[in-house]
Amino acid sequence: MARTYRVLDPQKVIETIGALHQRIVERFPGAGLGEVCAELKTIAEHNSERAAAIARRNIPLRAFVFALFAGGLWLLVRIAMLIYASTSTAADNVYSVLQGIDAAMNILVLMGAALFFLVNIEDRLKRRRALSALHELRSIVHVIDMHQLTKDPSTAVSVAGKTASSPTRTLSRFEVTRYLDYCSEMLSLTSKVAVLYAQVFPDPIVTEAVSDIERITAGLSQKIWQKIMILQALGPESHNPSATAVHT
Repeated sequence: MARTYRVLDPQKVIETIGALHQRIVERFPGAGLGEVCAELKTIAEHNSERAAAIARRNIPLRAFVFALFAGGLWLLVRIAMLIYASTSTAADNVYSVLQGIDAAMNILVLMGAALFFLVNIEDRLKRRRALSALHELRSIVHVIDMHQLTKDPSTAVSVAGKTASSPTRTLSRFEVTRYLDYCSEMLSLTSKVAVLYAQVFPDPIVTEAVSDIERITAGLSQKIWQKIMILQALGPESHNPSATAVHT
């Protein structure tokens, strides 16, 4: 089967997250960011299965809807036959005929409303599952953002001293740059996992929720890259650890 580059491959997304997790663990062993990336990989695996399930047709539900539709048609035919029989045996009983027609119209309206609900119930169920998974992804986006908050490049050029509550400075400028870069990659990959739902289920509400996650991750990634640009603008790093370390 030829590979297509027009759709996201869920397995490739999972493999990319796994590779990023390995890079984080090797660079920052024991760091919480590695655990977050491992959790993102687990979520991506589960979401890949959920997206595939959402894309599949719900055959039992469709069979149930078809059975109700067939039963409704049979009921309408039965009422039409009764009305016809009433007009054949009592042609002068116009009032009874009109009552039968009115009852048939009411049943037809109710059946139409019920069928409209049943026809759309599959999409409603899929939408609910997709939105629940997207809410989970939105939460992990903010978890990633929490991990990069204290990586403040301004401490590298600050002349003020530390306070009692200042975070411990253990990472060099290069290490902070890599840490921030990993956070940016995780945000991008999180949005790719979200896109899997819009790809298999192009529902307007789901697509808007995916777009919202993309906007959030893009905005946070932009802030992270502003930090990286500040660090890169400082020039070559000194070999003095005390002069180059910044907040963890």
